Amino acid sequence: MTRPLLLAVDPDPESLSRIEHELSRRFGIDFRVRGESDGHAALATLEKAAERGDPVALVLADPWLEDVPGTELLGRVRSLHPDAGRALLVPWGAWADRRTADAILKAMAHGEINYYVLKPWTSPDELFHRTVAEFVQGWSRTVVDGRREVVVVGAARSSRGHEVRSLLSRNGIPHAYLDRGTPEARQVLDTITAPDPDESSGPLVVWFASLGGKVLVDPTDQEILTAWGIRTDLEPEDRDVDVVVVGAGPAGLAAAVYGSSEGLKVLCLEEHSLGGQAGTSSLIRNYLGFSRGLSGAELAQRGFQQAWVFGARFVLTRRVTGLVANDPVGSGFRVDIGDAGSVQAKSVILASGVAYRRLGVPSLEALTGSGVYYGANVSEAHGLTGAHAVIVGGGNSAGQAALHLHRYAADVTIVVRTPDLSASMSQYLIDEIEASPDITVVPNAEVVGGGGEGWLSHVVVSDRTSGEQRDLPADGLFVMIGAAPHTDWLPEAVLRDKWGFVVTGAGVDDAGWTLPRPPLPHESSVPGLFAVGDVRSDSVKRVASAVGEGSVVVSEVHRYLALSPAPAGR
Repeated sequence: MTRPLLLAVDPDPESLSRIEHELSRRFGIDFRVRGESDGHAALATLEKAAERGDPVALVLADPWLEDVPGTELLGRVRSLHPDAGRALLVPWGAWADRRTADAILKAMAHGEINYYVLKPWTSPDELFHRTVAEFVQGWSRTVVDGRREVVVVGAARSSRGHEVRSLLSRNGIPHAYLDRGTPEARQVLDTITAPDPDESSGPLVVWFASLGGKVLVDPTDQEILTAWGIRTDLEPEDRDVDVVVVGAGPAGLAAAVYGSSEGLKVLCLEEHSLGGQAGTSSLIRNYLGFSRGLSGAELAQRGFQQAWVFGARFVLTRRVTGLVANDPVGSGFRVDIGDAGSVQAKSVILASGVAYRRLGVPSLEALTGSGVYYGANVSEAHGLTGAHAVIVGGGNSAGQAALHLHRYAADVTIVVRTPDLSASMSQYLIDEIEASPDITVVPNAEVVGGGGEGWLSHVVVSDRTSGEQRDLPADGLFVMIGAAPHTDWLPEAVLRDKWGFVVTGAGVDDAGWTLPRPPLPHESSVPGLFAVGDVRSDSVKRVASAVGEGSVVVSEVHRYLALSPAPAGR
């Protein structure tokens, strides 16, 4: 296979030579390093690579090229090589130049670049190496071939294949999905002597190439996660803990990090995947400290690893089905966990988040997983190369999904009930969507129908004012139309608002509170039961807010435990 290309474009011969030298000394063994002094030559190189199917990992361009502006060049890269990293090359001190700063900000807002890179000024320039390495590492996770840590071989456009891709993506497991019948899939199946290597239909095969070559055929979600080393079963020491955290989204992960780091014995239970709804976000750019942005799955993985290092224990694919407060008040809880028995906990933190609401259109519900997806399943993006994608919803998740999908799809249509996107989407996303010619926003509309033979082929969109309906071609429909909390399993004593969100703190009325002290800010109407993140009534539906609540609630848990009697027999 042709080595991936690292391309640098700089009109200054001395600067270009230094960049090529630094790229070659660190990346030259595994990558082809090429330098160009003008934009037209660089575009010719990129077009030839696209024609041949040669991989391009990263393109760096000076913003002030004489023939083609650097931002325009990098904008072309987005369509020629959608997986390649794109960055402006700027010299040290350029942040003080208003013209350069404006170029960077505009290019970021329009999605023409991922970020900027400071030109190397010495040798070796380790900051330059580290920045490039981060781009390369991000690119490497998009590569679809048989040389990944985990390789899945399944039927093209398979519902189960979609589920497995989503499971692996949301849990941060690097992988590639190969369609059965393709040369790459046949080569993998031959290598591992799996059944029916030449058939386009057959069992789904998961090959853990990085874990000694373990092979699973038609595995369950639990078998896949267990093989990777993620726990799905309770152990004896999990049965008696200081705090059970229900949910491993941003709020739950933050609670696990802070609770375990402060000496609490923490058990975090998650029914689906790490990261919750945030785990489906392709790029979160406004989270403090990550100026280049990061995916929801990566953020979740970092939180999971951080909590694990502090001693928090995690069990995935297990659903919490019941909660019983022990007598007397303040003596802890029994937490029932599906078919895994129960756990005794001194306190409980609800961080179970929300689930996207369903469309309720029977013909589309029947195609769930076969072109119809709930949430921003970015794992489907490669499968929609050159296809038509439709997104229903106007929140940040919808905007992030649109910007990710349009790198691959022929076109992306966003359908929203409101007159525009400003009511529920961050401005930086709106700016980038407006600057993307392949993304169309259909306002004041809703999806009322659609269908396809075994796979989605079209949707029906209705104007909410005129009632006029029209068909849109659609190979993928992503539904993000608001969310509802999963709280119907909670006991009646837990006060909820009319939408089902858990009421906490000052919102708990006198009738629902039995202790002489007032409830703590994130404490529910049941003493010792706390709610944080999206599941809490009146919470701010943002990742940073959820992380903040998950962090703060731990101090309240300490206060509650200090005020509560020690449970008998423990």
